Amino acid sequence: MIKVGIVGGTGYTGVELLRLLAQHPQVEVAAITSRSEAGLAVDELYPNLRGHYPGLAFTAPDAELLGRCDAVFFATPHGVAHALAGDLLERGTRVIDLSADFRLEDAEEWAQWYGQPHGAPALLEEAVYGLPEVNREAIRKARLIAVPGCYPTAVQLGLLPLLESGLIDIEHVIADCKSGVTGAGRGAKVGSLLAEASESMKAYGASGHRHLPEIRQGLGRAAKKPVGLTFVPHLTPMIRGIHATLFGRLTQEPGDLQALFEDRFKDEPAVDVMPAGSHPETRSVKGSDICRLAVHRPGGGDTVVVLSVIDNLVKGASGQAIQNLNLMFGFDEMAGLNAPALMP
Repeated sequence: MIKVGIVGGTGYTGVELLRLLAQHPQVEVAAITSRSEAGLAVDELYPNLRGHYPGLAFTAPDAELLGRCDAVFFATPHGVAHALAGDLLERGTRVIDLSADFRLEDAEEWAQWYGQPHGAPALLEEAVYGLPEVNREAIRKARLIAVPGCYPTAVQLGLLPLLESGLIDIEHVIADCKSGVTGAGRGAKVGSLLAEASESMKAYGASGHRHLPEIRQGLGRAAKKPVGLTFVPHLTPMIRGIHATLFGRLTQEPGDLQALFEDRFKDEPAVDVMPAGSHPETRSVKGSDICRLAVHRPGGGDTVVVLSVIDNLVKGASGQAIQNLNLMFGFDEMAGLNAPALMP
């Protein structure tokens, strides 16, 4: 049994960590922080957790308290983990950051996209990008994990087989992605109000979204050279879910694309390649840590279309964070994550 802490326990990813860890057989949540809710019992704020965390209450962030944990999750806005991660690492606590603080390798590029100087550039070289399907062995040895973003997870998993096998034109890759409103966080925003988001869909960040450099970085690693990506996210009137429709132009006869995808992910417990001709739905992964994929070649032409769906709060955030925790501590990779998706 290990002890973990959660910094930022009142956002959607924080409560999702609590929900998933409640069924983890080898983890005890020993500390959870929130400046605004300090002193409040967890199950008062989240009645769905009644009976799972008796006596656990929110506290103000405290490095000494968190440093007694074996690992600490940061479910916080960008910039917060910069201030505490180094201190915790010095105390021997492993850090799993769900924010964007350590995802980009270049501190200057991070500053350009996030509008502030990087607060811990010395830690970037040590940080391991926590996509298990790519970095599993490095994750096992890591002290500091940068959990991938939701859009980057869906896009990278969908394109990995094509890029790794050199089958598509890497100068012209398109990712047309849709997200539920929880992707915008729990903070009150006009655009997330029911009357604003319901019965409507809109694109945003078409000229440049903060996840773009992260996706390009990951795709470039897979292709072993820079990838030209057009990424357009959309807000859709649903609570959870990411649907990524990915387009690539074939540069050679690909052979059996279905077999390519099945072979690439045959040993991946969090990726499900669906039968040929399938069209995965976001509701089929709601509440689960699974990415479901389907690959199509319309009309037998030179375009390949990949459909990728995840729950943005699970495989796109908290579930993937727990996958990383499991790998770091030698547990079964899917411990606490095996519950099937919610239907309907």
